[in-house]
Amino acid sequence: MSVAAANSRLDNRYLEALGPIRPLVEDDSLTEIMVNGPEMVYVERKGKILLTDIRFDDEAHLLRVIDTIVSSVGRRIDARTPLCDARLLDGSRVNAAIPPIALDGPLLTIRKFSKDPYQVSDLIGFGTITQEGASFTQACVLARANIVISGGTGAGKTTLLNVCSGFIPIDERIITIEDAAELQLHQEHVCRLESRPPDVNGEGRVQIRDLVINSLRMRPDRIVVGECRGGEALDMLQAMNTGHDGSMTTIHANSARDALSRLETLVLMAGMDLPLKAIRQQVASAINLVVQLSRLKDGSRKITSITEVVGMEGETITMQEIFRFESRGADPGTGKIVGEFNPTGIRPKIIDRLFDMGVPLPPRLAQLFPDRRQLLQEAQMAAASRQQGNGASAGPGSPPGFGGPAGMGMPPSMPPGLGMPPGRPDAPRGGR
Repeated sequence: MSVAAANSRLDNRYLEALGPIRPLVEDDSLTEIMVNGPEMVYVERKGKILLTDIRFDDEAHLLRVIDTIVSSVGRRIDARTPLCDARLLDGSRVNAAIPPIALDGPLLTIRKFSKDPYQVSDLIGFGTITQEGASFTQACVLARANIVISGGTGAGKTTLLNVCSGFIPIDERIITIEDAAELQLHQEHVCRLESRPPDVNGEGRVQIRDLVINSLRMRPDRIVVGECRGGEALDMLQAMNTGHDGSMTTIHANSARDALSRLETLVLMAGMDLPLKAIRQQVASAINLVVQLSRLKDGSRKITSITEVVGMEGETITMQEIFRFESRGADPGTGKIVGEFNPTGIRPKIIDRLFDMGVPLPPRLAQLFPDRRQLLQEAQMAAASRQQGNGASAGPGSPPGFGGPAGMGMPPSMPPGLGMPPGRPDAPRGGR
């Protein structure tokens, strides 16, 4: 039997073990499956939560399905460890909770990911981002900017992180670090690391922070952390500040400013007694860009702002918004949120780095933020051409630097540059 046939047989057996939720797992139009006990199964389709008519036989049947999912990725769930984070074989995120923690029966939540990972063209088609915003983000990734993707639950942070990771050149070594492996990168040189919970005896736990520290010894070109939610934020910032440019991560926050404040809190969770100003200096020097995602009232997911971290002023981190989504309300017919995602007109500080590295900018942004050095060079060339033109129009008998008609220059006896002789030109000779 070939390897492909064996894998196909394994997939079929695995899908059969999922029981009544198999058709939901195979339905690509769903983004979430929520099982609240054996008799209530909800799904999310196009941002809306719907109740289905799917039922499990009993509580034991649901527990068997949960155990199949969890054990297939080397995790365990029982009365002693009633909570578990896992994933399906296709990479979809799974969270399970069973009694005695779950009071009304086992709970199973599956965050589904597309079998064919979304590309930037898909996000543009969905209206999540515009072509200009996507081109600017891609240019920043190519210029090795450190990017934090911020947003609430279900806003699409992991999807956007996956898209941004796809901008990384194929000749770079990428280390991905996640709680449950969800990123699906197309590059070949990718090293995937996954944290591990403690065993029955409370031993053998490997945290995200341990993996971040270990990744620094693996000669990474890029470090991609699925989510910062603890003390690993300190090690991530130090990696960004010590030559590992181009790193990316996600964080739960409601705005770009809140994202930096939460980073400060996570650094304090590392157990280091650092002064707040020192932490803010680390954040300001490490982070270049904060991309804010939001899930709007109509269920759509949109990038609402792209903000650049400029530096420090006193004890405050200074930021400037480069792109902003401006809502114009909802469409009365469809209920969809209508708005535009446009540049604010503020010149990003990172633009100079893009020009230094020769990273191309979208045409409209290149017009808004031209290269200052190129403008200066063009101005110098124009001035030189004007000087050459003036020199060519000067007559052979004119004094140096004078090209006007006869009678308009200074007298030969007057030193050059003195202009008119002192005194009023209309004053009589020998006046006061």
